[in-house]
Amino acid sequence: MRRTLFLIPHEIAGIPFFGVGWLLAGLVLYILVRLAWAAVRPARVGSEFATDDARTATPGYVLMHEGGLWAFLGLIIIFVLPRLELANLDGDPVGLPIRGYGMFLMLAAISSVSLAAWRAQRAGLGSDVIFRLAPWTFIGGLLGARTFYVIQYFNDFLRPTWVETITAMAAMTQGGLVVYGGFIGGFLASAWVVTRHRQPLWKLGDVIVPCIFVGLFFGRLGCLMNGCCYGGACEPNPLSVQFPPSSNVYVDQLLSGTLIGLTAQPVVDENTPDATAATEGKQLRQNKAWTVKSVEPGSLADQAGIAPGQTLSFILDSGFVNLAPSEIPAEDALPGLAVIRDGELVARISPDELPPRANPVWATQIISSAMAAVMFVVLLVLERILHASGRHKDGILMLCGFIAYALLRIVLEWVRVDEAGQFGTSLSISQWVSLVVIIICVIALAMRFRTTPPVANEN
Repeated sequence: MRRTLFLIPHEIAGIPFFGVGWLLAGLVLYILVRLAWAAVRPARVGSEFATDDARTATPGYVLMHEGGLWAFLGLIIIFVLPRLELANLDGDPVGLPIRGYGMFLMLAAISSVSLAAWRAQRAGLGSDVIFRLAPWTFIGGLLGARTFYVIQYFNDFLRPTWVETITAMAAMTQGGLVVYGGFIGGFLASAWVVTRHRQPLWKLGDVIVPCIFVGLFFGRLGCLMNGCCYGGACEPNPLSVQFPPSSNVYVDQLLSGTLIGLTAQPVVDENTPDATAATEGKQLRQNKAWTVKSVEPGSLADQAGIAPGQTLSFILDSGFVNLAPSEIPAEDALPGLAVIRDGELVARISPDELPPRANPVWATQIISSAMAAVMFVVLLVLERILHASGRHKDGILMLCGFIAYALLRIVLEWVRVDEAGQFGTSLSISQWVSLVVIIICVIALAMRFRTTPPVANEN
């Protein structure tokens, strides 16, 4: 996990990098060089860079046509980027983070869209159809991913008023997106646009769906960098991973006592308003009470005098946060752990005393990424086989791709722990959706194979 790939410093040689500083000076220098070049090396009429109007070579013409973009960039540098910087515990900016998750999402979008455009060109549809479709697919995918998450964790968004509830649901900057919802939302948005413009939906689906697995390959690596979508606890093995402090899995293991060497069972009072949240492991998990079942000899829990049968609460101790150096962001300041029994402090463990890594969990992000690469290759091979056998029909590859992802998601949910069983079963909501997707796609495949292509007129 590496949530922040690197941090662009707030200052270099005592001068801010953002705002009125180095980056703005670089933009001004570029503008001056651009105008000077236009004045010294005018474009000749008839060249590939000129139009029929000789004024395209003048600095005034360049300023008129590019000045709006320069002004827009300047406003972003001065007003927007400084607000995106991280601050230390004193509230002073320390730099702009380049996130690993965002970097891999960008790679996912660029690679999948570029490959889809290339495949569309080869299929005779033209690459422009993909570039026109991509924004709608992105918007639909984003809304679908958020909607799926809100439905799945609806109780976590309930507030005293409807306005506050809707605001909480719309606050995507606080996190909360589900890949499955993104696929569904993106597909519905794409289908609407394609149908509206009377483009071949089945054929376009065959072009696009294999490329989705390329995006999934990079996207799941982004999840690994972010420390989300992790699997359940396991013994150390080649498919396990240990996350650092401040990761979600580290905090979850800390607040359940696992990380300090004990096993415990949560005590959930169904009459309390946060019972659902406690059961699902979401917000307010620090309020959970645990009944200790066993304590590992020589562990931190054993050293603190914790014994089986005790009922404890584990709380992140922010008192140690103030010891963090001022040059790091506040989000990197690590808390300690306070152990409470019957309202009294049993133990107070500093970050330095806590383990440097979480206990091993299944590396579902790496597994998912690797399986996405395999699925991509399988779909390409299947495409070749269908064409070679003469049994190719538009839409078959798309439906097989949907089934492949649904099967992959069913398997992955068995080693993930972030979704509870639904409808009185051990199956998560994603597994239920996968089963529905498989049934619908199998029926659609049978219908596609039963239809016969129109016979060409031999006249």
